[in-house]
Amino acid sequence: MIASVGDLPTVPYSLTRVGVVMTPEEGNPHEVDGVLNPASGRGPDGEIYLLPRVVAVGNVSRVALARVVVQDGVPVGVERQGIVLEPDRSWERGVGNSGVEDPRITWMSDLDLHVMTYVAYGPLGPRTALAVSKDLREWRRLGPVLFTYEDQLDIDLNLFHNKDAVFFPEAVVAPNGVRSFAVLHRPMWDLGETKPDQGVVLPAGTTDARQSIWISYVPVEAVQKDLATLTLWSQHRFVAGPKFDFELTKIGGGPAPLRVPEGWLLLHHGVTGRIEKAFDHQQNVHYAAGAMLLDADDPSIVIARTPEPLLQAETEDERVGIVPNVVFPTAIEEIDGVRYVFYGMGDTKIGVARLDRV
Repeated sequence: MIASVGDLPTVPYSLTRVGVVMTPEEGNPHEVDGVLNPASGRGPDGEIYLLPRVVAVGNVSRVALARVVVQDGVPVGVERQGIVLEPDRSWERGVGNSGVEDPRITWMSDLDLHVMTYVAYGPLGPRTALAVSKDLREWRRLGPVLFTYEDQLDIDLNLFHNKDAVFFPEAVVAPNGVRSFAVLHRPMWDLGETKPDQGVVLPAGTTDARQSIWISYVPVEAVQKDLATLTLWSQHRFVAGPKFDFELTKIGGGPAPLRVPEGWLLLHHGVTGRIEKAFDHQQNVHYAAGAMLLDADDPSIVIARTPEPLLQAETEDERVGIVPNVVFPTAIEEIDGVRYVFYGMGDTKIGVARLDRV
């Protein structure tokens, strides 16, 4: 039974810390400013791999590959396998901050591909971009995401920075009744970050400017005919915004949603505190991990949420780092029937926690 808290049931899942699985490697120039926020997947060899964001001097981010070392069914470390994605496109190279950041990976059986969403930090700031792979090692870029114009929103989502995008692993029925791939993302409404004096611009019907989780769709049939169509997102809908005390500043999606008996389990991050400048390292915020359940048939509907964080910064590894007080979940893998969540710690290290149904 799902217990109720306030106007929504709570989520019957918990996170329990297991340990640290990856820390910056001494002498590795790619990792001097941290290893964090990994994607994950199973390779053709059946092994589990992390694809962490690794940060070099000058805040230049790359995506690396590391095989997860498992002992007695528990992730305990990694074996590095090199860099798989470099910021070598013009739209990934900004001034003062550049790179390919915070990947999320979803295995999409309809395409027989790993689909990576990542933040391309280019000349105008962060944009969501896509790449695909068969083996987690060789990645084909599909390019930056484009949003179709939706007249009822009275806004062009292409104007806004966007982060925390992740695809669902299974197709769903979109609002227009078409079988589609669904993807979560987090628009950032303050145009003043790149064009001073423009300020915050909100979609029609939106009154809360805090960064929130949205959903968009891509028709399956169109993508199967032309893979590049996967970058063209439409039918944009608001899903969830800040609600509880641990997420009052903003929220954003985490790992690919997990199909569970109750619907879709989405782990997310909630943020409190003061954001000084959106694209700088923040020192006055707290990131915690929460969860929500989305309706199995219509994942734009939230059916349950956690009023308290499942995990928050408590250990020294989580409280001290490039950005202190950060727990940032980004990947889930199953080992011997147990699910493990990999998460960024203080924007510096990578931890793992066990996900249990309670």
